[in-house]
Amino acid sequence: MASAPNTLYVDGETMTPEDLFALSKGNLKIDLTPEAWTNVGLSRDMIEEIAANEKPVYGINTGFGNFAHVSIPKKTLSDLQRNLIVSHAAGTGAPLTIERTRMLSALRINVLSKGFSGIKPSTLKTMISMFNNSTLSYVPIKGTVGASGDLAPLSHLALGMIGEGKVWNPKVGEYQDAKKVLAEFGIEPVVLGPKEGLALINGTQFITSLGSEAVVRGENACKAADIITALSLEVLKGTVKPMDERIHKARPHTGQIEVARRIRTIVGSDGDKSELSMSHHDCKKVQDSYTLRCTPQVHGICNDTVAFTKGILTTEINSATDNPMIFHTTKESISGGNFHGEYPAKALDYLAIGVHELSSISERRIERFVNPTLSGLPAFLVREGGLNSGFMIAHCTAASLVSENKVLCHPASVDSISTSAAQEDHVSMGGFSARKALEVVENVEKVLAIELLCACQALDLQRPLKTVSVLEKVHAYLRSPEGCNVAAWDHDRYMAPDIESAWNFIRSGKLVEMVEDVWK
Repeated sequence: MASAPNTLYVDGETMTPEDLFALSKGNLKIDLTPEAWTNVGLSRDMIEEIAANEKPVYGINTGFGNFAHVSIPKKTLSDLQRNLIVSHAAGTGAPLTIERTRMLSALRINVLSKGFSGIKPSTLKTMISMFNNSTLSYVPIKGTVGASGDLAPLSHLALGMIGEGKVWNPKVGEYQDAKKVLAEFGIEPVVLGPKEGLALINGTQFITSLGSEAVVRGENACKAADIITALSLEVLKGTVKPMDERIHKARPHTGQIEVARRIRTIVGSDGDKSELSMSHHDCKKVQDSYTLRCTPQVHGICNDTVAFTKGILTTEINSATDNPMIFHTTKESISGGNFHGEYPAKALDYLAIGVHELSSISERRIERFVNPTLSGLPAFLVREGGLNSGFMIAHCTAASLVSENKVLCHPASVDSISTSAAQEDHVSMGGFSARKALEVVENVEKVLAIELLCACQALDLQRPLKTVSVLEKVHAYLRSPEGCNVAAWDHDRYMAPDIESAWNFIRSGKLVEMVEDVWK
């Protein structure tokens, strides 16, 4: 993907989940490469040729779905496309956040830039202008069955372009009448030509954009989980021996080998002795519990699941998912089924199942921290227990999130309900796959945040002993006013802000950034 200062140039071929997530922040503008603009123009020329004659071609001069047999007169072709948008904008629920609407819009622009959809360059320029100005349509989160594409949310996205519905006004930070906001930003509402409504709404971009955020955050959570486990291993006085490279090469799963390497590199370096580790060097314990000893085997498959899903979504991000497909080089319009969301739906259900396990094993390590029988530390990691409850209910919060994830991990994509008078008789339900995958990832991040708080508190309770320098740096950042500003737990106080601060430390990528150089 080409780039210039503050602009990403898309071509429908090279976008990554990381690019899409970066576009969500509102710091980057978007445009097409010159080659992509050429392809869009050639594709549109072909649509104009088809619309000029009487031969019926689906979605251009016919009705949609079960009305595909109905021919539409030339004089009402524009009405056909407008009617499609307003009737299909039938979603419900809270709106997507502005950040997620940016991802949805950017991904649709990327897909249209491939030149298989037949959209007018001027319409695409309006879409780009709305993205670059953050004048984004109100898009409810519910209503897609994931085939024929994400029709409802993408129709809501297109609604603002034609001056209907509500559009975000970044000047006042709220949704307002679409015509008013477009006029304020000098954007003319689009009058749709033949096939343009269909080009704007046929595709899997709702599933894939939310899924891309889940993948990016899931990948970060995997790395953060390894760092936090390394600290837990240290303060629970475990041994790094199960991370021995020879063990994992004997069962050579990619993720397992990588997780062992990360933890081993953090806590097992000969050049950086840990006083905590040395303090129990001659203990009689033979081996650790599974939550410490089997981390590579458990975290490893989580990493591999994220990698698998990332591969599926990277392909989907750069795929034409329209119907019919316009092949301008051979002058053909061919109906197919690339709009079906089964690929990203199945992958995101798998992602939820895989990433969830990070929270499941993390919660068990939290139990080891708060249980004095298992940790040898004060009960619930606080002195003057009884007067103080310490991390008692923080553990309950972690347990509740893990339990919630168990329900959310039920795959949405195993369901299908026939729609559109049995024309669309098998659907993916991928919209919910994506939404709940994101929810699972967020729950995982918060459970890891609670484990990080416990591990840092356990380190404080074992002072003056120190761990390895990189983990001391993590602890210092959590405690410092310049960092998370989370004080040691000397007596009971309001707990929720501490969890929020630790969660932001993890979610922002700052924790991984602090440690990643040690792995390289």
